[in-house]
Amino acid sequence: MGRVVLICSAIGVLAGLMAVWFFSMIEWVRVYTLETLGAIHIPSAAGEVVLAHPLALPYAALDQVAPGLAGCVAGAMRLALPAVGALLACLLARRFAPSAGGHGTESVIAAYHHSAVNLPVAVAPVKVLASSLVIGTGGSAGAEGPITQIGAVCGAFVGRVLRLSLHERRVLLAAGMAAGIGAIFRSPMAGALFAAEVLYRGFDLEGDVLIPSMVASTIAYMTFACVFGWEPLFQTPAEHFAAPHKFVIYTLLAFLVAAAVRFNILFFRQTEIAFRRLTLPGWAKPAIGGLLVGLLALGFPQLLTSGYGHIQQCLQANADVLASPSFAPCAVATLFLLGLLKAIATSFTVGSGGAGGMLGPALFCGAMYGAGLAALFAMWWPGMGISLSNCAMLGMAAYLTAAVRTPLAAILMVSEFTGNHNLLLPAMWVCGLAFLLTPGWTLYKSQVRDRDSSPAHLRRHASARLDVAVRVRKKKKHRR
Repeated sequence: MGRVVLICSAIGVLAGLMAVWFFSMIEWVRVYTLETLGAIHIPSAAGEVVLAHPLALPYAALDQVAPGLAGCVAGAMRLALPAVGALLACLLARRFAPSAGGHGTESVIAAYHHSAVNLPVAVAPVKVLASSLVIGTGGSAGAEGPITQIGAVCGAFVGRVLRLSLHERRVLLAAGMAAGIGAIFRSPMAGALFAAEVLYRGFDLEGDVLIPSMVASTIAYMTFACVFGWEPLFQTPAEHFAAPHKFVIYTLLAFLVAAAVRFNILFFRQTEIAFRRLTLPGWAKPAIGGLLVGLLALGFPQLLTSGYGHIQQCLQANADVLASPSFAPCAVATLFLLGLLKAIATSFTVGSGGAGGMLGPALFCGAMYGAGLAALFAMWWPGMGISLSNCAMLGMAAYLTAAVRTPLAAILMVSEFTGNHNLLLPAMWVCGLAFLLTPGWTLYKSQVRDRDSSPAHLRRHASARLDVAVRVRKKKKHRR
């Protein structure tokens, strides 16, 4: 027990420090590119630490030269920045660590099931820099996919230094993944469950990794929180669930999210295929994806980066917002449209080869669909007492469940990073339905059905059967 605690604590410290560096790099790139060059303010979540704005370019002086010139220059910057960031990130990854491209979690799952878990150490720093360039310049991606790969590299590195067995290195790989999620999301328990669930697309858990993941995730979370604070990632109103009739709305939310996730996965797969078939240099494809995101962001700047600030706005909305004259039917349509466009923009960013994650955008989509459905019902039946923030939280949990097949982690994750544990009952209902409505659908192709389908366990079972056979033969020979 002491050995497990010491090793996993070391992994937690490494992953936590890498998460601190990663988050700082994203903020640094964002402030100097989007906020300075693009002259656009990106809202942040309540628990995020925002760097001070260091520069102020003389955009106002451009309007004195020619009216509207400042807006044109800032718009051109917003259009070009995601493409430039994706291009630089791709060149960096191709030069120093080719496996650092993509969204990260896919390669970690594949390494757990199919490889010897010898992840190159260079992947971690290159992933930090490449993903910071993609996300900080406005690419529609999240930090969670990259941090799972970074944490997994920390776990694999510790296992390799200590010369542990292949099975033990697999366990440490998953523990590092949990540590990264626990730190960046500030949700240690959900991070441990995520590492145990995300390996399989069916309802199965990797029980061997659960306790080591808890230890590593706890230490990583404390390391990250010592630098950026102990508050939850999001702030929510103190609301409770005490109305069984609202389960009708929550059931409709599960069906809506299931349909949206199916579209997201289909569009993402087709985007990957389309970019793979392009007869262009490999470095040009992420730049094209970034340019497409920039085009969408000209009309909808909410699509830039991971969008945590806009999730926070949905979580803070209440009945007063819905009753205001400015909240018209077009605003409800905008919420649904943002959920749809975020899935498209993320497919362009990650499907083209950009180094970013898909969990953050999945949370954004779920929050928009949940808030949109709540706003729609609030307009039709004002006396129903529907809460926009509650539906946004449940939408996030359901979308995460259906997209990456992690129902238990999604329920706890949304509760932990909002600090609101009063919605566990409806969250179980919505996530359970969303999971059942999307059988076989997942963003991660490397997930296998269950433990019996994993090549890692097939080898272990074969080795165990061989040991049993050897012992049986020895006993027979001894009796003779």
